[in-house]
Amino acid sequence: MHNTHVIDPVTRIEGHAKITLQLEDDGTVSDARFHVTEFRGFEELCGGRPFQEMPALTARTCGICPVSHLLASAKAGDAIMSVAIPPAAVLQRRLANLGQIIQSHALSFFHLSAPDLLLGMDADPSERNVFGLMASEPEVVRRGIRLRQFGQEVIEKVSGRKIHGQEIVPGGVAEPLTDDEVIEIGYKTGEAKQTTLDVLAHFESLLVTRFGGEVKNFGNFPSLFLGHVGPGGRWEHYDGALRVVDSQGAIIADDVEAARYKELLAEAGNTDSYLKSPYWRAAVGANGSPWDGIYRVGPLARLNVATHFGTMLADAALQRYRGRTGEIATSSFHYHYARLLEVLASIERIEQMLGDPELTSEFVRAEAGVNRRRGVGASEAPRGTLFHDYEVDGDGLITGVNMVIATGHNNLAMNKTIREIADAYIDGPDVPEGTLNRLEAGIRAYDPCLSCSTHALGQMPFQVQVVRPDGELLTELRRD
Repeated sequence: MHNTHVIDPVTRIEGHAKITLQLEDDGTVSDARFHVTEFRGFEELCGGRPFQEMPALTARTCGICPVSHLLASAKAGDAIMSVAIPPAAVLQRRLANLGQIIQSHALSFFHLSAPDLLLGMDADPSERNVFGLMASEPEVVRRGIRLRQFGQEVIEKVSGRKIHGQEIVPGGVAEPLTDDEVIEIGYKTGEAKQTTLDVLAHFESLLVTRFGGEVKNFGNFPSLFLGHVGPGGRWEHYDGALRVVDSQGAIIADDVEAARYKELLAEAGNTDSYLKSPYWRAAVGANGSPWDGIYRVGPLARLNVATHFGTMLADAALQRYRGRTGEIATSSFHYHYARLLEVLASIERIEQMLGDPELTSEFVRAEAGVNRRRGVGASEAPRGTLFHDYEVDGDGLITGVNMVIATGHNNLAMNKTIREIADAYIDGPDVPEGTLNRLEAGIRAYDPCLSCSTHALGQMPFQVQVVRPDGELLTELRRD
């Protein structure tokens, strides 16, 4: 039997993807796979370009998180030049990344996931979208737009543009901030903070009343967690060192420089997806599987590897969070919760930074030529740890590029999450619409950026295929 169902609207993820479910004869799920069906060629496109151009080029990898690529690329350039950038440049870069975290997390929570979280996973699909949310919760949507706008305006002050800025460069930043720009940012922190506190309180109440099943079944499994931490284990988003913990909180690796990432991580190719599957090397023996080295990055992981935020309100919220999740949160549904805490911490960090007189210093850029043939830059993008690894010749022209994208780190975890949801909610070839939405929502929890982790032009189709063990296609559900 071959049944095709067209479901509107287009799914709320960024990029091309499909899911394949394989069922046994008794209707139970034997396999579930998340396929990314687009290709990214930025590593090849950048060959032969001067390393100084790389921030502006690689920012075009994505229109949602270009700041993340600007920062990782500029830091790789810093390493090639062997310079310590001026303190004011560090502050400005940090400020831009905080704005990036705010605007990207606001987009993920309010626009992509709030229709599920506030209207319900089983709500009418014709209303379970941002327009339906505008009709039922107009003030929530308005405040979400304003919160994202705040993050974008912070980015614009530092990088020159809200999208694809030009002023974060190897050696620092191109222009100093003015006192007027700092004052303008300060005027808007209060509204942004209150919005975050109100939405956080509402979401915490929903966890108790609505989403017990999702917390239990949306990627709730043991894994490793990777992210940067600062001094004393403080939450970090721009610099610091890499830390890895397991699902019991034991530290597996600590104080690791980003340039050593290849000693820790390897990438496996997939025959059914353009998205690679990074894994933890030490967990996989000679004949082992990458699945033995599964780890997660992003907001959930950053809260698991860090001990505290270092800001008053976010640390209080973190205590409540850990009271609900335990010291180590293993359910991927809690990515939503962790994002709200990171937004709150980011706003508080911005408030702290605005009072630093160094922020408006005129010394913002170090000048140098090629002093190393390889440079690795790393930062915490909203979706997780991002690596840019460049090799250059004596003239500073790119001879090799490797970009390990946050969404890629989570590929194995996203596949495992799909399998968990399928096992919990599917019993037979008929897949109800609410179950289809839960499969998508399991991916949305990670807020994947498939145009970062791969690259293609076009629309965003989403397919779920139900296949018998002998390969017969039983049901295909498609959003075109």
